[in-house]
Parts: sequence; C-alpha cells; structure tokens
Amino acid sequence: MKLTFRAVEEKKPGQKLSAIFSEYRNAYLKWWASEGLSSRPTYSECRHALKTYMPELLEPYDMLCAAFGAGDLEARFLSFYCPPRYLAGCSQAIWQGSEPLMVRNYDYDLTAFDGVFLKTAWNGRQVMGTSDGLFGLLDGMNDAGLTVSLTFGGRREVGEGFGVPLILRYLLQTCSTIEEAKKVLLRVPCHMSYNVTVLDRKRQFFTAFLAPDRPTLITRAAVSTNHQERVEWKSHARLTATVERERYLLHRLTLHPETKELFVRAFLNPPLYSLAFDRGFGTLYTAAYHPHNLTAELLWPGLRWQKSFDQFDTDSVQVVYPRQIA
Repeated sequence: MKLTFRAVEEKKPGQKLSAIFSEYRNAYLKWWASEGLSSRPTYSECRHALKTYMPELLEPYDMLCAAFGAGDLEARFLSFYCPPRYLAGCSQAIWQGSEPLMVRNYDYDLTAFDGVFLKTAWNGRQVMGTSDGLFGLLDGMNDAGLTVSLTFGGRREVGEGFGVPLILRYLLQTCSTIEEAKKVLLRVPCHMSYNVTVLDRKRQFFTAFLAPDRPTLITRAAVSTNHQERVEWKSHARLTATVERERYLLHRLTLHPETKELFVRAFLNPPLYSLAFDRGFGTLYTAAYHPHNLTAELLWPGLRWQKSFDQFDTDSVQVVYPRQIA
C-alpha cells in the first residue's frame, strides 16, 4: 500500500485546493451520504451553525465553496456540521523536556485520508497542519506557535455539533493563547467524543475531553490515547490498545527522562506505532510540532519530512505501508 503525501501552500482558496477537492469530491460526498442524506442537516442549518459558533470561519468557508464550485451537498460537507460518525486510533503526548514539543501518531483508514500537509493564510493568520476534508485539520500550528492535535475519545455517543477537525481549524484561525483556546473548546459543540491537546510556545498545555452529551472537561493530561477519564467502550479499547499505549507513554514521561529525539523515535515503534492497517487503524504518520521555532516534522520509519512557516517547500513524499498484518 502506497500513499503520496503532498505539501500544499495556498494563502487563499484557489486552483491548488480546487484541484485536490476535485480528486476527492466523489469520496467526500459518498462518505457524507453514508448514513443517508435525511440524517444530515440542510445547508441552511449548517450555515446557521457556523454563524452561531464559528462566525470567523464564514469568510473562508464561503471562499472554499466558491473555489470548489460547491453545490448543496459540497457546501454541507464542508461545514463539518453533524457529519457521519468516524472513529480513529491515535496517541499524542507533550515531551517533559525544557522545550515545548508535541508528538502524535495518527491511526486511521488509509483510504479515507487526504494525505495533504497544508499551509494557509486565511484572514491573515498563517496556519499549517495535516488536512482533513481540506477545511478541517487533524493537527497543526499557527504563526503564534499555538499547536493542537486530536485523538478519538473512545465513546459511541453521537450528538449535534461539529466534526472535531473543523474545531481544530477554528482554534488555530482565531486563538493565540491557551486561555483563548480553552474558551473555544468550552463553548463549541463537538458531535462525538474527542480529546484535544493544546500547547503554546511557553510550554503551557492542556487536554480537553470533548463529548456531545456532557460538558467539556479541561485537564492537565500530558498524554492522550483513545479514552477519556476511564475506558467506556471496552471492545474499542481492546482493539486499539488504548490503555496499554497510555501506560507506555506515562511510563516514559515519568520514569525515563530522555532526549526529544528518543521521545519522538518511540512513536515510530510498537506499541505506539500501530500495524493494524488491515483493520483501518494503522499509523499513517507521526507528527512532531516544535512551537518554539515554529517548525513541524512528519515522520515514518526511515523517513523525515520537515516544514516551517519560513521554509515551506511544496514537495511530496511517497510512503509505503504494510499490505496486511495478521
């Protein structure tokens, strides 16, 4: 199995993003309709939700819709409002050293992944991160050094709210500080349970446990895998080894002080690096964000891809994944 990761820079939505959207349009819309269109909100409802909770995103939303020639379905998809359910694996942690460093593994289905590391300057704010649906982000950083990443929270409940990748985009578009990010996460509804870790240039951080059926909880957790305060979905926990991965990371953070290189390298090996590609939970990439110097790295075993706001080459790398793991 192969995937080409592309680095794309486009200050405002235009031909580059439009071309990528055209490639993925059928897959995006098929996924959006996967639970039946009657269960998805109307365009009017989607736009009203954006205006209510994320008004600052209306301008880039409209620009994206215009650039993509979006009709009704495309515009509803791009809103990320009440999307179909989706489950991921993932691990993320804050290094305990002197510099701010967030490292994460993204474990998901290879066939449902953009493979785009995107740099934008919407509304005058520079943001770079791993794209989801070209509007949302799975992880990323802005020009203030604020860094965010997500993991699935390990719960079945679904409610009214936004897909968490758009919430990450909103954080990076509108927030410069930890306190601003907390306020956003406490008021913007998320349609499923997710864990969002936020880090700044001063190494201040928090992890928010988002859920559609209970208030957001702000914690000082430096480690996040695929449950929240406790395991609530036991079969998913066993499938993804969420408890084992959390214990492994906590052990490394508390008992074995190590260099940042060793810490990053740990994510490229089991138990953090998942080989469950045949079950849709293989590690698609490792990301390391360095807020102090506004740089990011995407890594795979034997391969390192570096990006920064000052030097963002629009190149690509090809990654080969195991075809099947028994």
